[in-house]
Amino acid sequence: MEYVQKSVLRGVYRKRGKWVHKGQFGKLLVVAGSESHTGSPIFVGMSAARAGCDLVYLVGPRRSMDVAANYSPSLITNPLEGKRLEPRHVKTILDMVEVERVTALAIGPGLWRIQKTRQAINMLVRKVDLPMVLDADAIRAVSSIKDGLRGKKIVLTPHANEFLELAGINVSGNINERVDAVRKVAYGINCGKSNACPLNPPITILLKGHVDVISNGKDILLNKTGNVLMTKGGCGDTLTGICAAMLARSVDTFRAAAASAYINGKAGEWAAKKFGESLLPTDLIEEIPNVIKGV
Repeated sequence: MEYVQKSVLRGVYRKRGKWVHKGQFGKLLVVAGSESHTGSPIFVGMSAARAGCDLVYLVGPRRSMDVAANYSPSLITNPLEGKRLEPRHVKTILDMVEVERVTALAIGPGLWRIQKTRQAINMLVRKVDLPMVLDADAIRAVSSIKDGLRGKKIVLTPHANEFLELAGINVSGNINERVDAVRKVAYGINCGKSNACPLNPPITILLKGHVDVISNGKDILLNKTGNVLMTKGGCGDTLTGICAAMLARSVDTFRAAAASAYINGKAGEWAAKKFGESLLPTDLIEEIPNVIKGV
C-alpha cells in the first residue's frame, strides 16, 4: 500500500503569479462551535489561515464567536443567537455563503449532537453545493442522509467512533481491516445502490488513527505522519481547517485529504518534539508554516 509523501504538496502550493489578489486562494466559511465548545472554531479557522486560505469566516453561536473575535483579528466572525446551531439559523448561513462568495465550507467541530443541531447540519449539507469538510458532529449528523451526499465534493474526517456512527462498522487497529472498511464505505457513498461510479469520485473519507486511511472508493492512500501526543482536543479540528483551506483553493477532495493529513501529522510531530505531553493544538498550528515551507 502506498503512503502519502511530501511531494503531494506540490499539487497544492504552486508558484504564484505577480497579479494574484485576495480571495483567489480561498474564501472559507467555518460552521462550528457552541456555548461551551468555544475553541473549535478558532482551531479550524487559524489552521486554515496558516495553510494558506486568504479569507476565513466563522459562524456559530454568539459566545463562541465572541471568543474567536477576541483571539485573532485574522478571523472574521459572525455570531448567531442562542447556545447551539439550530434550523432557524440555516437561512442566515446560506445568505452568508452567497454574499461572501465563499469557495468552501468546514462544518462540524464543537457544534454538538442535539437533534435540532443535527437537523440544521443536514439542511446545510443538502442545500450547499460547494466543496465541504465534514468533521465531528457533522459526520454523526449526515450518517442519516448518506444517500443525499452523492455527487457532492466532500471530505469526511472521522475517528473510529464517528466512523462507527457513519458506517455501522467498528474498526480495530488492524490496518488491512481499516483499509477495506474505508474503501467499501467510500465506494458505497459515491456509487450508490446502482454501482454507477463517477470517473473521479468526489467524496473522500479520511479515517484518522495511528495510520490514517484515505479513500474515495477507488484510490487508497495511507498517511503515517503524526504523533501519539496528538490526543489533545483540537488536533482533529486543525486537520479540518487545513483540508478546508485546500478545498477552498479548488484542490480535489482526494488530494486535499492526503495533503492535509500529511501536514497536520508532520506539524504535530514537530510540536511534540518541542512540548511533549504539554502539546496544544495551537502549538501544532504554529508549525504548519514549517511543514509547507519550501514546497
